[in-house]
Amino acid sequence: MADASARHPAAKGAVPDAVRHVALVVQSGEHVAIIGPSGAGKTTLLQLMACALKPSTGTLRLGDVDPWALPINGLQKLRGSLFLAPQVPPLPPRQRVVTAVLAGRLPQMGIWASLRSLFYPAYIDQADAALARFDLSEKLFERVDRLSGGERQRVGLARILASNAQLLLVDEPLSALDPSRSEQAIKTLTDFATERSATLVATLHHVEMALKSFPRIIGMRGGLVVFDLPAGHVTAEHLHDLYVQHLHELNGDAVEADNLPLAPPSPAVMHCR
Repeated sequence: MADASARHPAAKGAVPDAVRHVALVVQSGEHVAIIGPSGAGKTTLLQLMACALKPSTGTLRLGDVDPWALPINGLQKLRGSLFLAPQVPPLPPRQRVVTAVLAGRLPQMGIWASLRSLFYPAYIDQADAALARFDLSEKLFERVDRLSGGERQRVGLARILASNAQLLLVDEPLSALDPSRSEQAIKTLTDFATERSATLVATLHHVEMALKSFPRIIGMRGGLVVFDLPAGHVTAEHLHDLYVQHLHELNGDAVEADNLPLAPPSPAVMHCR
């Protein structure tokens, strides 16, 4: 993207753009972490990359394609080649876990196959394999509303593994996970992306995890990219300057338990689909 700006979807009136004049190039197969304080524009940047938001200024290209120059069916097909995973996965409470995971395959399925899958799930073995990588195989036929908050978040991540996407955009995947589950989740995502030669871009509040697990770190504050560096070049000074008004986030404690209940999510729209 070049000189790209975008407004938050819920912004009204004269609110400034949530992402401003961002210039980034992410190569195919790269693993990139985006860090920064709350309100930095990290989620909006992911939505921009997912073609869920049209740039208000500047340009975005996926490969050699300008998504917003495509006809609607071309844009929908392009969106089907990527996966945007929100922080709170939109999982219907009464849905079975197997159905929730296999929703990751919907962009590759026709409408009738999609409807049939709601009642007679196909590819159950793939759902089971995806859940197994997050130690959730025993939850395959459980109802979503019987899961803990951390289990729901891991089911949302397992959905990524069931997809055929080559661009994986993951928003705060560790917010409901304890430290050991966080390490497992990030390792699973990075290993999967490597196996598939897929591009992985994740926003993270867990700065140490980002530095440990991703070779490239983008720091954002106030809608701007403050730095874009190899992880080994990110210093304590870089981090202090990035979080200077939010040091409690930089030094904050991790979630202590994976069995904390998750508050009922507000309705979410998967714009990337």
